[in-house]
Amino acid sequence: MMGELSVKDKELIRGSWESLGKNKVPHGVIMFSLFELDPALLNLFHYSTNCDSKQDCLSSPEFLDHVTKVMLVIDAAVSHLDDLHSLEDFLLNLGRKHQAVGVSTQSFTFLQEVGESLLYMLQCSLGQAYTAPLRQAWLNMYSIVVAVMSRGWAKNGEDKAD
Repeated sequence: MMGELSVKDKELIRGSWESLGKNKVPHGVIMFSLFELDPALLNLFHYSTNCDSKQDCLSSPEFLDHVTKVMLVIDAAVSHLDDLHSLEDFLLNLGRKHQAVGVSTQSFTFLQEVGESLLYMLQCSLGQAYTAPLRQAWLNMYSIVVAVMSRGWAKNGEDKAD
């Protein structure tokens, strides 16, 4: 079953997301600037836009659509902090979808890097308000989300092997 967050974690996450959640796409683009750290990650995305440069990819409608979807998943998790279990089927399905489009387990560990980039975005966007307890609260939530998505990914792989 899914993990639980402390009351303090929930408070910190809600408080920090309040302003960020109103501007999802710009914050999501900051988050996905991790591609500048590791351009090889761009290969995980199969967009019809021909990405000759990172900038082409980062400004493509498909990329921005994906950024929006990722931010909506984060938004959903924040909105359901008191009942993360209600998101379980949604997250399992999200894991299955990633498996179905050919995201390998190796690149699924890439979710750890997305977690790092989420923390990077929070740090950039929140400045002084970004504290160690806040970082840990977000890590706690993110690890719950990733654990459930990973289960959905693995389950889909098993179904295909049958």
